[in-house]
Amino acid sequence: MAKYLLLKHYRGAPTAVNDVPMDKWTPAEISAHVQYMRDFADRLVETGEFVDGQALAPEGIFVRYDGEGRPPVTDGPFAETKDLIAGWMVIDVDSYERALELAGELSAAPGANGEPIHEWLELRPFLTPSPTIAECHQQ
Repeated sequence: MAKYLLLKHYRGAPTAVNDVPMDKWTPAEISAHVQYMRDFADRLVETGEFVDGQALAPEGIFVRYDGEGRPPVTDGPFAETKDLIAGWMVIDVDSYERALELAGELSAAPGANGEPIHEWLELRPFLTPSPTIAECHQQ
């Protein structure tokens, strides 16, 4: 099994086919989108492929360590993830091909007028350590 991060972006990705910002959707369209996401995650729970996922609030700030005994520094402007990342899901799948399949399916979540968004999702594998010699001999 390999873990992948699926990132949903507010902006920064190529333009989606159904490119209507969520703040222009009706309450019913938002509810349908959220329900699609829940149903998708529930199916992956049943197959053992779901690890975690969250929608992110638009608020956020950058924080940096500024030395022992000093308060953290907050500053900007930066290319802030609160403007870029709308949410994420972690999946644990048998293959890269399965990760692609699931990302494509998640891209079809409904948006304005109940039509699929066809949004671009960022798919990134987790960086994992190589198996040890002992682990290789156990297989």
